[in-house]
Amino acid sequence: QVQLEESGGGLVQPGGSLRLSCKASRTPFSPAGMSWYRQTPEKETELVASMTIERTRNYADPVKGRFTIYGDMAKKTVYLEMNSLKPEDTAIYYCKMNIRGNQYWGQGTQVTVSS
Repeated sequence: QVQLEESGGGLVQPGGSLRLSCKASRTPFSPAGMSWYRQTPEKETELVASMTIERTRNYADPVKGRFTIYGDMAKKTVYLEMNSLKPEDTAIYYCKMNIRGNQYWGQGTQVTVSS
């Protein structure tokens, strides 16, 4: 069974930065797409950023210019660099990978932006 392991969440002050990581294991196949979602304290889930195998990147409007998604398909690893963090970025962040037509999710990592 494919597993996605996330790391890098935590507590940060407004204006700070964090980098999230997500690595897939138990599969010999590289993902065709990688993305990050987040679930807010109000339980709303939104797509934050995505990247295709052609390295096309898309971002949600609230994070444009502040967040960067990048990764290595061959290493099955995706990152989310988050800068100028705001309290409204507080959420559980999940990575997702599309591997051989199946969608796999990480377990989630908490990001809290607070002074």
